[in-house]
Amino acid sequence: MGGSVGCLGGGSKSKQHQNGQAGAATSPRSGAGNNVRVFSLNELKTATRNFHMLNCIGRGGFGAVYKGNLKDGTQVAIKKLSAESKQGISEFLTEINVISNVRHPNLIKLLGCCVEGNNRLLVYEYAENNSLANALLGPKNKCIPLDWQKRAAICVGTASGLAFLHEEAQPRIVHRDIKASNILLDKKLLPKIGDFGLAKLFPDTITHISTRVAGTMGYLAPEYALLGQLTKKADIYSFGVLLLEVISGQSSSMSTWGPDMQVLVEWTWKLREEGRLLEIVDPDLEKYPEEQTLRFIKVALLCTQATSQQRPSMKQVVNMLNDQTEIDLQNAIPPGVLKEPRQRTRGFGRLTLDTSSSQSTKCNPAESYSTQTNMNSGQFSTTEVSPR
Repeated sequence: MGGSVGCLGGGSKSKQHQNGQAGAATSPRSGAGNNVRVFSLNELKTATRNFHMLNCIGRGGFGAVYKGNLKDGTQVAIKKLSAESKQGISEFLTEINVISNVRHPNLIKLLGCCVEGNNRLLVYEYAENNSLANALLGPKNKCIPLDWQKRAAICVGTASGLAFLHEEAQPRIVHRDIKASNILLDKKLLPKIGDFGLAKLFPDTITHISTRVAGTMGYLAPEYALLGQLTKKADIYSFGVLLLEVISGQSSSMSTWGPDMQVLVEWTWKLREEGRLLEIVDPDLEKYPEEQTLRFIKVALLCTQATSQQRPSMKQVVNMLNDQTEIDLQNAIPPGVLKEPRQRTRGFGRLTLDTSSSQSTKCNPAESYSTQTNMNSGQFSTTEVSPR
């Protein structure tokens, strides 16, 4: 789960996993709680054929993910955490139990874990249709045909899962890494958010930014990447970018538009100014409801506002996507865009924030940033950008 490569693909589930309850612990270390099954390392080695490279189905900021088959036939996804946890065994198991208790139809289910020596592994339910990154943005021969109805359902489902994390989960969770490869698709293409809650397991210096997983930069809210300001609004920015990717069928981090090589959110804003918003729609979508599609695009523009205070909450996003709230872009400002120049020098680069537009910006400079914010002023390495 997580990373530029897809994560999690299909398989059957045993009855105990279908009803949302994991089996009883098979290890004496059963202090993780009722929802968590504690596996032995040997069990997981057997399930993955000793973590054979052919069973590796994804790599993310927190580690590689392997396809596994348990003895009872249950197919699972096993994340082998690459960074050493900052917690001891007892604290680790307590935190895992907290994560496992966060249950929602649009969140991937954590079934169990393994803690032996320095090894930390997490066992998740297996999503049959891999990730949204593979299904929509991957190679054509691996893509799944997604009509507008399916895309809209994926957007609304993802928004519902994220709103649950922000507003209802105990404790409240800021995801930090909302992107297409962290949106997993089950047998019926129901979206499930993966990798939530993992950041608390590691030292503050270990984040998805510091590991610089390919593609992550295209989703980062500027205030998070530049200033280390982590709030729910950073997730909302990332969701807005994801929304535009689903609508356009294009990757924000891998594609550019126009002679100025604008990124996806910039190009969408330009089309909005020119009254041509529907031109962002994926040409592979032969039929789509124009009014609903425009609504989704406008929601994305609100989510990616340069000033975080002007972004809606995820609960408001869900209501807007479900046509329950009027959308007004009159006071909208250009999106905040984090840019990474193509040429670098000896591993150091310049990340800049561009809030320029063909129209004069309406945002208060005191609430936003200068038109160009040079990341080098803080001497951040392009390979080690971590929140302060």
